[in-house]
Amino acid sequence: MQPGSLAPQFDVESYVAGEIKHVALSQMKGKWVVLFFYPRDFTFICPTEIKGFSNAEPEFAKINAVVVAASTDSAYSHKAWFERDLPDVKFPVLADTTHKISREYGVLNEDTGEAYRGTFIVDPEGVVKYFVISDMNVGRSVEETLRVLQAFQTGELCGLAWKPGADFVHKS
Repeated sequence: MQPGSLAPQFDVESYVAGEIKHVALSQMKGKWVVLFFYPRDFTFICPTEIKGFSNAEPEFAKINAVVVAASTDSAYSHKAWFERDLPDVKFPVLADTTHKISREYGVLNEDTGEAYRGTFIVDPEGVVKYFVISDMNVGRSVEETLRVLQAFQTGELCGLAWKPGADFVHKS
């Protein structure tokens, strides 16, 4: 996968705010999608990230973006963990038990069956604009993900640490 390629499609059983439902990327057409993979339910770093994305979800919604999480755990594992420890999370959590989605997005650790920490920004036409993948031990920055999404939405050249309201880089 490279920036500019079509995002791999998915339609999979998921945990969504107390219910188990099927969620498909095609349901999000016309919106920006922030898809983030995390290694496992019932772990230590993952809930800090999930809570961070949950707290920022209204900011993403204001700019026509939806947040979607994914791991290789089952929808029933998600349900048990989220209802116990993360009851305020409303965004879908994909259950990639076949590892197909993680493999297609290039985040699957084939040795452990876990997803690396991968964050993807997909535009309203389904094109991957950005991704970053890291190892398991360090959490990602929700603020940086939001900043990058805002920068892509401008359609302009955005320099280092650009934030809304800052000047754009101009071609000479």
